[in-house]
Amino acid sequence: MRFVKFFYSDLLLLPFQSFFFVSLPLEKITRYPLKMNKIAPIIHSMRLRTLPLSLSGVILGLLLAVPQVQCSYGVVPFLLLTTVCLQILSNLSNELGDFLSGTDGDRREGPMYSLAEGRISVSLFRRLIGVFVALCCVFGLAMVWLSFGNVWSLKPLALLALGAAAIWAAMHYTLGKNPYGYRGLGDVFVFIFFGLTSVLGSYFVMAHSFNSWTLLLPATTIGCFSVGVLNVNNIRDIESDRTNRVTVPIKIGVRKAKIYQTTLVVLGWGSMLVFSTIHFTSILNFLYLITLPLYILHLVMVWKRSGKNLDPALPLLVLSTFVFAVIAGLCF
Repeated sequence: MRFVKFFYSDLLLLPFQSFFFVSLPLEKITRYPLKMNKIAPIIHSMRLRTLPLSLSGVILGLLLAVPQVQCSYGVVPFLLLTTVCLQILSNLSNELGDFLSGTDGDRREGPMYSLAEGRISVSLFRRLIGVFVALCCVFGLAMVWLSFGNVWSLKPLALLALGAAAIWAAMHYTLGKNPYGYRGLGDVFVFIFFGLTSVLGSYFVMAHSFNSWTLLLPATTIGCFSVGVLNVNNIRDIESDRTNRVTVPIKIGVRKAKIYQTTLVVLGWGSMLVFSTIHFTSILNFLYLITLPLYILHLVMVWKRSGKNLDPALPLLVLSTFVFAVIAGLCF
């Protein structure tokens, strides 16, 4: 019952309570039942700026599936909502895991989050995670049902199993007894879920089958760019991470991690160029080349900067990947 009360009174009513809060006189604000100072830290911990990256693969897969669509486009909102909730679940779980392990300390080069600053309690955070697990399940089930008309045949069950794996992966990057993010496996999981699963999964939801093995190429592209975001983040935080986790930059050093970053970007671009060549119908299939200067700028920043000064390279790669995905999807 506490979970239900939290879900309805503290989360679903936040927008409405915020509206009325603005119009209340000052003396009534201090007696307002909901602690309004919790809204900003909750939103901050959701890390909404990460959503373009998680949506990139889904949008690319969705657009590539348009010629083969086998279901109503009414499934699209639930596909996007499931993706958004999975990303927020991942962000919340990562913050809780880093806080409990002591990674989010004073030596952290990246931004400090709500738990480390004491703006939200651990118990509230756990309830937030529970809410987003529930939302992932609800939106995921609706997505599968609207796509296939049932959830009991082989294809829907396969998607539900994939969704369960995605929820597990979202929660266990830094959370749990043996998080894979602390064992140097983050790159592998990001490639699988942000790349392969994101592009191929959204394509399958819409088309119900794969018409060519070459779909692995754009999935590889988004996977490489997504791993690149994680790698830059790990290069920036290399000193604070040494205490209790293992990342690729810690294993191979900063210089080789930057070579690795360059390789990821080149491999991502190479995969998409091969896909476009195989499926060439007009020069418009290469329209996404207009985003290439953004990736060159990103690599220049990676090679010239270090530590906290790498921060601008992260949103640049995230937004570049999102724009790339939209344009590349429209090219076919």
